[in-house]
Amino acid sequence: MRDRIDFLCKSILAIKTAGRLVLGIDGLSRSGKTTLANQLSQTLREQGVSVCVFHMDDHIVARAKRYHTGNEEWFEYYYLQWDVEWLTHQLFRQLKASHQLTLPFYDHEADAHSKRIVRLSGSDVILVEGVFLQRRDWKPFLDFVAYLDCPREIRFSREKDHVKQNIQKFMNRYWKAEDYYLQTEEPIKCADVVFDMS
Repeated sequence: MRDRIDFLCKSILAIKTAGRLVLGIDGLSRSGKTTLANQLSQTLREQGVSVCVFHMDDHIVARAKRYHTGNEEWFEYYYLQWDVEWLTHQLFRQLKASHQLTLPFYDHEADAHSKRIVRLSGSDVILVEGVFLQRRDWKPFLDFVAYLDCPREIRFSREKDHVKQNIQKFMNRYWKAEDYYLQTEEPIKCADVVFDMS
C-alpha cells in the first residue's frame, strides 16, 4: 500500500496548481478504496497538505428509495442507491469553489439522514472515494482518478460470513451492476492510474 500512496502523493504534488485538486478513488465493492483514502489523507496531512475526504457511502438514500421499487435489483443499486442528480449539483459541482457544504449523512442503523456542514475553506486537496465514481455524471468534476482493480473472488472473500450467505443478492444486485458499470463506463480504461489490488 505504501508504494501506491507514495505514487499518488507525487502525482498530486506534480499536477497541483492554484486552487483545489479533486482526486477520485474508484473501484468496486471491497477493493480497498476506504483504506487507501484514509492512509493517503493522513500522509498528505503529514506533508502539510490540507485534505477533505468524502466517502460516497455516507450519502446513499433511505432503503425505501433503493429497495422494492419495482425496478431490477441491479438497477436499484446502480441508479437509485444515490440521488445522482442531487449529488452532482450539491456536491460535485461545489468542490472547486465552495467554502462549505451542507450534506445529508446516512445512518445505516436508523435508516435516516442527518444534515451536517462540511467546511472546505483552506482545503488543498479534496479526496472522493466510492464505487461507480466514474459514472458520466461525476467524472467531469474529478481532476485525477485512481482505480483499484481487484478480482471479484478476492473482494467477495472480504465480506462478512453472514453477508456471504445471501449469494443471490450479490448475483442479482451487486455483480450485475458492477458488470454494467465496467461495460458502459470502462473505468479501468478511463482512470489516470490503475492499481492491481489482487
